[in-house]
Amino acid sequence: MQAVTLTLLAAGCFVPGHANAAFHDPIDTPAVAAPNAAHEPMMSVAPAGKRLVAVGPRGVILLSDDDGAHWRQAPSPVSSDLVSVMFATPQQGWAVGHDGQVLHSADAGATWHKQLDGIAAARLMQSFYAHQTGASPDLKAAQDEAARFLADMGGRPFLDVWFDNDRSGWVVGSFNIIFHTADGGKTWEPWFERVDNPNALNLHTIRRIGSTLYLAGEQGLLLKLDESAQRFVALKTPSKSSFFGMASSGSTLIAYGLLGNAFRTVDNGQTWQKITLPTGASVLASGQLADGRLVLGTQAGELLVSTDQGETFSRLAAPVSGPVFGMTMHGREAILTGAAGLSRIVLPAAGSAK
Repeated sequence: MQAVTLTLLAAGCFVPGHANAAFHDPIDTPAVAAPNAAHEPMMSVAPAGKRLVAVGPRGVILLSDDDGAHWRQAPSPVSSDLVSVMFATPQQGWAVGHDGQVLHSADAGATWHKQLDGIAAARLMQSFYAHQTGASPDLKAAQDEAARFLADMGGRPFLDVWFDNDRSGWVVGSFNIIFHTADGGKTWEPWFERVDNPNALNLHTIRRIGSTLYLAGEQGLLLKLDESAQRFVALKTPSKSSFFGMASSGSTLIAYGLLGNAFRTVDNGQTWQKITLPTGASVLASGQLADGRLVLGTQAGELLVSTDQGETFSRLAAPVSGPVFGMTMHGREAILTGAAGLSRIVLPAAGSAK
């Protein structure tokens, strides 16, 4: 989840109240009932088998078992804002967000428990690197960042999550904060020193596309995992503009982000071509239809569709109400999360008029 989305989220989530109201730490405070949550800002949606699971502000988690026609709230152990959710299997899923929250579900989103929060992550990172020895610049940077993380009382958001299966996964966030698990989140290991990111830029998204795991972030940061070295190595970036997400079609990888910037590569990031999009709005979300068409969603509420593996995109005639933060596909329907809540858009059939 990206800086643009987080800014919009912060602007939309202020809840007025008495100045002297008792403070309840969202790290440990369960989400309250939110009967209108489906019509309020929601950040991310993912399939859990035939079920849809969406997450959003104040720890809200919503479920739908009828393709997004109706939603109900699931219990959540936190009231921190949640910004990304994914399921590695129909049952096993993870959600991440502000305050370093990592939540896990083993029953398709019906129940959730906390695996990690910012305070625990900061302590884990400091302890891990305190026991490392050597004079490596990577290690020194990791130790320094761990100290800052702890001084911030764990107040760093995780912005995205990716699991290859029900055991191996990563969570990523601000200032190059990244953790890996090999046991489904029972234990976590910091990977700060394994990322070619000397300026500790924010990591906005992580995705496996084809056989390669990619990271993208601010100021044009693009990396891919060198499996043999177990390290994320930098790619030659095509832009200094921040990337918020990645999409793929066949052998094509697309990186997209700020102010309508998008680039495509067909050689695993060795060379890039700029895509001329019919928008100047930031691109925040993407999805792929069963027929191979790519769909992008923008901050301006636009849906852009490509039928040629991302070489060109056209704008759908009917805009969405408000910014699009996330999407998933079901048949010809796009299930969207955004500033206006959850919505379903039926996309034109391939080859039909828009």
